[in-house]
Amino acid sequence: MTRRRPLVAALTALTLVPLAALPLAVAAQAWPSKPVRIVVPFPPAGTTDILARALAPELQKAFGQPFVVENKPGAGGNIGAEAGARAAADGHTLTLCAAGFMAVNPSLYPKLPYDPVRDFAPVALLVKAPLLLVVNPAVPARSTRELVEWARANPGRLTIGNGGQGTAQHLGGELFTAAAGIRAVHLPYKGSAPATTDLLAGVFDAQFDNMVTLLPHVKSGRLRALGVSSSARVPVLPEVPTIAESALPGFETGTWYGIVAPAATPVPVLERLNREVARIVALPDVAERLQAMGLLPAVGPRAVFGEFIRSEIAQYGKLIRSAGIRLD
Repeated sequence: MTRRRPLVAALTALTLVPLAALPLAVAAQAWPSKPVRIVVPFPPAGTTDILARALAPELQKAFGQPFVVENKPGAGGNIGAEAGARAAADGHTLTLCAAGFMAVNPSLYPKLPYDPVRDFAPVALLVKAPLLLVVNPAVPARSTRELVEWARANPGRLTIGNGGQGTAQHLGGELFTAAAGIRAVHLPYKGSAPATTDLLAGVFDAQFDNMVTLLPHVKSGRLRALGVSSSARVPVLPEVPTIAESALPGFETGTWYGIVAPAATPVPVLERLNREVARIVALPDVAERLQAMGLLPAVGPRAVFGEFIRSEIAQYGKLIRSAGIRLD
């Protein structure tokens, strides 16, 4: 009898393992049991909002429940991020995340109300968004190389606007000037739209920003596109060379967008969402809409997205420290 007890205990433990997993499996099958919120930590009409509203109807078709976009702007995305992190971890709240508040803000703010790694579970990386370097047509440069040469000949004269201090766009501009070995004045605005308005008016020389913001003005001829920050040319602007091929070999930067959920959300729910998001982003009409905005689909496994977030936090932290960037 004494010898048989360990065997009985082991068999009992093996029997209990699938039983313990049953509540999660049942919860995943029952999900969603009510409308799902997609928290967007920025105002309407921005890239995060556009992405959320493109996904919501397709997710509703797939899961049979409304997916409702809720804008919670403020504090560089921190307010909405906190709301998403603190929501019930039952799969009924998702957050449309961006590089800014997930990877940049941890090095800019001395204390965040959320931890991008500890408080969130990765669902899916959606798209990568190369940045576009544009100038006002009055600037005497028709390529990235010519802009770099002009800036070197006129130290400190070049002015570059961006959508806000410490944003991925601001950091992209800092990375560009550092890589080119030029001096420039970086002008932060409260959003990309007001920055673009001033660039069109000739208040400053150049802007390094998301394509979705700048494309209409490039297409109309009111701004001149010099280069894209990706490693390869983008389908929506095939005639515009990369910054790497034009002037700075190896140069690459940009921003990205994805979906996360509260950390304790059941894994089966997260996996179902990941598979469905991958299917939706691959739909021809959705992929076409994304590429028209200069966004490159990038959905992959959840674990890869999690590692990507951690690597981005480290990379942006290094750049912020080396550039001495601080919030006012």
